Amino acid sequence: MPAASARAAECVNLGKVLSFLREWDRADKTTRCRVLTTFVSDKPGRTFQELELEFAQVASLFLARITTWMRLTYKFSTSLGLQLKAIQVFLFANQDQYLTEFLEDGGVLTLLDILNQGQTKGEDRVEVLKVLLIVADTGRRYKEFICEGNGVNVLAECLSTPYSEEIQDKTCAVLHSLSQGNPKYINHVYQKLTELLLNTSPRGQKRLLGTLRFLQSKMKTAPHSLVDPLLEMLKTLHLEVQEEAINFILELKSFNVRPLLLNGLVSLLKLTPVELENAQTTQISEMIRKTGSLPEFVQQAAAAKVIRLLAEHSEEMCRDLVALGVVQSLIGALGNKEHCESQIQASLALEVFIRSSLVIQQDVKRIMGDTLFSIFLINPATVHKTLSETQAEYLLSNSVLTQMQESS
Repeated sequence: MPAASARAAECVNLGKVLSFLREWDRADKTTRCRVLTTFVSDKPGRTFQELELEFAQVASLFLARITTWMRLTYKFSTSLGLQLKAIQVFLFANQDQYLTEFLEDGGVLTLLDILNQGQTKGEDRVEVLKVLLIVADTGRRYKEFICEGNGVNVLAECLSTPYSEEIQDKTCAVLHSLSQGNPKYINHVYQKLTELLLNTSPRGQKRLLGTLRFLQSKMKTAPHSLVDPLLEMLKTLHLEVQEEAINFILELKSFNVRPLLLNGLVSLLKLTPVELENAQTTQISEMIRKTGSLPEFVQQAAAAKVIRLLAEHSEEMCRDLVALGVVQSLIGALGNKEHCESQIQASLALEVFIRSSLVIQQDVKRIMGDTLFSIFLINPATVHKTLSETQAEYLLSNSVLTQMQESS
């Protein structure tokens, strides 16, 4: 008898749910929005079992209706955000059944197309990215499905467009998820992230660098295409981004791109006379007044800092840098009175090389002269304060002369 009563109750409940679904099918937009608002706000975080009990074991039928409504109306609907929040209720239930049905109904491809639409509102983009993150975090086959649907390129376009910080953060989070546990597409994700480095906001750059560093730790080699963007990022006036780029460069010292990186870093120390003359022009002087420095000077200082850290790491690294003419280039950077940070970092790096070789020490002493060299040895970080214009010009000209001799 109790079993019969239970079956009867189930039939009654099923009848109510089916009646509800029929009413949904006939309802207008206002009614549907009212239903979804109640559904989203009523007991958030429901489990699979709770949803199935609420909908008499046919909750999938309601999810399918919401997905279809979204798919048919997203290009002109004002209800998209609410639809996406309702879908999240199902996907948060952490049940493959709902997610599989959502994919089969074209849900993910619709989400990617929504991101592609220029007219999509910012708050709706955020909800789309939340759903995509749930999908990506669920497992490998779901990550692959997003990638197969051109998801990486769509997300890249989203990140390179000047949307809000929240949108950029959510986009980075989805890309980071796609980069983990996704061996089939890891190289594609890596390549796209590298391309994005110079085409997004400083906040986005910092997030991307963190993801790339994580990915690189799983790889045996690094692509050559990574070197130029990393060196270019040393120009940034956003110190947190520059620090992330520096740490990434330091981690690449054991990879195949080391020769390219070392050569590039030494080259960044060599500012041409034209670049230094330009710093005296009214337009450039105004830029320096507003920002604190020229990007090339910031890059020069950062390069000197990285070179010091690399040289301190190993004698082999030190020898490789010396072979590239780093000592002469650092002497030239020490003479850049337009940017004291370049002078400080160059001086600190120069000290490392002087301590490593008596020959280098004698060469630097010959160029600096006994008095300046003695001051340098006492405190390299402050020697730039004692440099006269004549001494600075001499250090610069010595470096330029060396460059000319090397290129001839």
